[in-house]
Amino acid sequence: MPVKLGPAGVPLSCKGRTIVEGMDDIISLGLETMEVQTVRMVAPQHFEQYWQAGVLAHKTGFEMNIHGPYYSELLGDRLQRNRSLAKIEAALQAAKTINARHVTLHAGHYGDMSRGQAANEQVASVFKGIVQRIHDIWNDDDEIYPVFPWLKEGTPAKIGVETSGRQELWGSLEEVLEVVNHVEGTIPVLNLAHIHARGHGRLRTSEDYGELFDQVRETIGTKEFYCHFSGVEHRMGNAMHYTQIKKSDLNFEPLAEFIIEDGAWLDMTLISDSPLLEHDAMYMVQNIERARHRQLERKAREDRRKALAAQANITPEEMAAREAEVAAARAKDALANVQPTPQPEKKEEPVEENAPETKEKAPAKKAAKKEEDNTDLFAVEEDDDDLF
Repeated sequence: MPVKLGPAGVPLSCKGRTIVEGMDDIISLGLETMEVQTVRMVAPQHFEQYWQAGVLAHKTGFEMNIHGPYYSELLGDRLQRNRSLAKIEAALQAAKTINARHVTLHAGHYGDMSRGQAANEQVASVFKGIVQRIHDIWNDDDEIYPVFPWLKEGTPAKIGVETSGRQELWGSLEEVLEVVNHVEGTIPVLNLAHIHARGHGRLRTSEDYGELFDQVRETIGTKEFYCHFSGVEHRMGNAMHYTQIKKSDLNFEPLAEFIIEDGAWLDMTLISDSPLLEHDAMYMVQNIERARHRQLERKAREDRRKALAAQANITPEEMAAREAEVAAARAKDALANVQPTPQPEKKEEPVEENAPETKEKAPAKKAAKKEEDNTDLFAVEEDDDDLF
C-alpha cells in the first residue's frame, strides 16, 4: 500500500501512556506510523522514553514523526520569534532522539504583516535557519553515534511546513508551496481538514483530491506527501475544531478512491488528527481496503466482458451494450410480474325494511333552519369581505 497510516499521539486505547507502549499498540493494530505531540514544549523528563522509542523505531523500521509547538509566532517581532525558535529547538532535539522522519511546524499569525511576498520571504528565511539547524543536530558529534545509531546511518529529519485552517494564520496552500519551493529540506504538510475548511469545503470528490495532489506535484515536483486527516467543523472559511470523520462533511471515501484508482505514484504518510485517533485511523484503512475491493471487482467484470466479447467476435463496448439491454429487459419483466395488492371489498350494511326514516328527515330540518338564518349569514359574509 502506498500509504502509511497512524494516529497523532498515543492511542486512546493504550493502557500505558508512554510513547513506547503507544508504539506497541499501534503496531498490533497493523498501523505503520505515529506522530508524537509536543503541544507547547518538550518536557526534559520525557527524554528516556523518547530515546527508547527511537531505538524501537530504528530496529523495527517503524516511522516516527513529531509535531512541533502549536503556538508559533515566526512573523512576530524579534522577541516573539526567538521565543518560538527556542520551542522549535527543543522539538528538533526530540526529533533526533526519537529518530523522527518529519518535523511538522506552524508559522503562526500574520502579526503586523499582511499577506504577500514580504511575509512569505520572512517565513522562508526562518525555515532556512531551521533546516540548517536540523542538519547541525544530526551531525553534532561522532561520539553520540553509539547512543543514536540512526544519526550515522540515516538522513536528517525533513522539516514540514503545515497548512493552516484559519484566515488570520499564515499557511494557505499557495503560501506553503511557495516557501517549500524555495527552501530545500522542507516539505509541505497537507492538513486536509484545514485545506477543506479554508477553501469553504473544497474537498468533496476524488477529482478534488486529484487536483490538489497534482497542484503540489506540479509546483514542487514531489511524490512524497505528509498529510493530516480528520473531520472538521468549519464556518466562513475557518476551521472551528476537529471532529470524528463520520460527523463531518469532509468524507474519507473520495480520498480512498483516489489513492486506489490514481494514487499508485504516491508515497504518503497519513496521520489521523481525529479526536478518535486510532479508531478513525482504522476507519481510513477499512475505506482504502473497500476501495481496493471495488477496483478488483470492476476489473474482474471488465476481464469477463472482454473474454465474452472475444468469443462472440464483437468489441467489449458492444458486449457492454448487450449486457445493458439484457439488464433493462430483466428489470422490465420483473416490474411486469409484480401483482397489484388486492384491496378488501367494502360491504354494504343491510337496510331494515321497517326502519324509521329519521336520518332522512334530519337534514330537512337543518335546511329549514338554515333558510331561516340566511339573512344573518349574508351579513357575516359582508363583514368578512370588509376585513380582507
